[in-house]
Amino acid sequence: MTGDMETLEELSREYRDSIPADLRETRTFDWYLREVYEEPRIARNAHQRVADMFDYYGTEYDERLGVVEYRLASEDPLHDGENTFYGRNIHEAIHEFVNKVKSGARGLGPEKRIKLLLGPVGSGKSDFDRQVRRYFEDYTARDDGRMYTFRWTNLCDVIRDQDPADDVVRSPMDQDPIVLLPQAQRDRVIDDLNERLDAPYTIRNEQSLDPASEFYMDKLLEHYDDDLQRVLENHVEIMRLVADENKRQCVETFEPKDKKNQDETELTGDVNYSKLAVYGESDPRAFDYSGAFCNANRGIFSGEELLKLQREFLYDFLHATQEQTIKPKNNPRIDIDQVIVGRTNMPEYKDKKGDEKMEAFNDRTKRIDFPYVLQYDEESKIYRKMLRNADVPDIHVEPHTLEMAGLFGVLTRIEEPTGGTVDIVQKAKAYNGEIDDGDDTDVKKLREEAEETADIGEGMEGVSPRFIGDEIAEAIMDSMHRGRDFLSPLTTFNHLETNLENHGSIPEDRFERYYRYLEMVREEYRERAIEDVRHALAYDVDEIQRQGEKYMDHVMAYIDDDTVVDEITGREQEPDEKFLRSVEEKLNIPEDRKNDFRQEVSNWVSRRAREGTSFNPQDNDRLRRALERKLWEDKKHNINFSALVSSGEMEDDERNAWIEALTDQGYSREGAKEVLEFAGAEVARTEMEE
Repeated sequence: MTGDMETLEELSREYRDSIPADLRETRTFDWYLREVYEEPRIARNAHQRVADMFDYYGTEYDERLGVVEYRLASEDPLHDGENTFYGRNIHEAIHEFVNKVKSGARGLGPEKRIKLLLGPVGSGKSDFDRQVRRYFEDYTARDDGRMYTFRWTNLCDVIRDQDPADDVVRSPMDQDPIVLLPQAQRDRVIDDLNERLDAPYTIRNEQSLDPASEFYMDKLLEHYDDDLQRVLENHVEIMRLVADENKRQCVETFEPKDKKNQDETELTGDVNYSKLAVYGESDPRAFDYSGAFCNANRGIFSGEELLKLQREFLYDFLHATQEQTIKPKNNPRIDIDQVIVGRTNMPEYKDKKGDEKMEAFNDRTKRIDFPYVLQYDEESKIYRKMLRNADVPDIHVEPHTLEMAGLFGVLTRIEEPTGGTVDIVQKAKAYNGEIDDGDDTDVKKLREEAEETADIGEGMEGVSPRFIGDEIAEAIMDSMHRGRDFLSPLTTFNHLETNLENHGSIPEDRFERYYRYLEMVREEYRERAIEDVRHALAYDVDEIQRQGEKYMDHVMAYIDDDTVVDEITGREQEPDEKFLRSVEEKLNIPEDRKNDFRQEVSNWVSRRAREGTSFNPQDNDRLRRALERKLWEDKKHNINFSALVSSGEMEDDERNAWIEALTDQGYSREGAKEVLEFAGAEVARTEMEE
């Protein structure tokens, strides 16, 4: 056993400390009134509380993209990064969702709309929705997110026919205690609160008491000759309210059932048949507030696969959104306060969008596209997260394996570029941030072009991360069964190809295109493997640094129309144009684009200097690649290529040196041998032919 054993006492103490100190306490209404004057945010509505929740866990603004990243999604601080979200377009979707919640907090309209997350299967919309609910639970357990409700007490002392089992009745809708004040008096209190409030919104509450609470208030006011103070002092206790989905408290998830079994009472509540004999059918005390809208009050309603519900069933959402009320069968309207979130896939959305009878419902939704990730480096992080969160065997994932799997996924999701100047792999690289100079790979233009050609939006169709993740898992187990302690791109490609047609969510008419994309990915990996082998054969970090410094000296002199000191003679000389072009040509930068590239790297060096960071060509991907390729050209003449073609001619020391160089790049020893065999011979043949 490693470490000390946990004791029951320690576990119990930790649990006790995690519970809000005032969770079990009850307070007076007078205490609540003083408390809300001290901190007006306590009286926030659901949209305002959820909006503040996103900011509470931290934000980071990306000036380049104009997008706020919320730490609850980008870092997942509560779970040590277990449920992080990746991809520029995903954080754009989250940013859009939060903006709608914040607009609703200000009363600008979205508070009366369904926030509809629309995306393909496996895009992460359900994970994000669940994340929001989990964080809302945590937030309301903290002092910054606290909220309160009330319960009626000693009812049998006043109301003759009150069931003794109902002597104490909690607010059926978990309403804010401020609704106990008549509207005129409540408005004056709220005006005072808003004068003290430091927030981008104002407190508002025009809700009526739920029918049962209104019944109790009327009876008690009648008994006390309309003395509200005596009613609140003698029959109301204030309670801390913490969201808890498992308890169906302020958070509710609603799932569509079989059409024959759907009943609107699942949303709005139903008669409490056990109380019918006690109170009678029309008595508001005989109503069971167990509908999903009732349980979600003060918090979040989450509708899974919302558009799979029958058209008639969706009508309840019309009142719930626009009027913020529900109308149970044979009962009065009930005011509600909640953020209504829906999730749906493309087929259901297209079906409902084309249904003229759904016009009113569609008008009450705010669609938020939640697409697949379109940057393959970000996509690879999804698979790394999957491996990190699982009990992965002791197996080494070789360089490029997850990135190339991600590249295949991205190729199936992006629109084929038109015009023939850029192919789809180059477009994927541009989306990934590997932008070569020139208008042909202008990302903004590529995105605009895609938006014009995509049916609904780019990234809304294609292969899901689930399929690729499943095949990575299968490839890992297959490697283990074959006694291989490493997972290579080649093994992963084989599994993707073999099982492509076995995946139910991939339409048959796309098989041929996806096989073509797999071949493109294989070719891309081949080029990267060749680059890695060249790196292993010729790489010299000191020489890269020296050549990088020389390149930048000549670039700065070129831009400033100045001279440089010759390294050998010590004399002043003009910038060496031949040397500069020998570096730039390794990136296929044409003569007419050289000035742009030189200015780009010059700006990069200047920016780092201002930040106090020394020059290191390894930190600039494009410059590093150019220098590495030049170094290869300079050193390849001293390499024994015949040994690479015929392994029998390779000396053990020579082979081991190359393998060690590959392991320095992240390969396992066995993986290094495989990549040497896969790409080494091709490198050798190409150079020997030249």
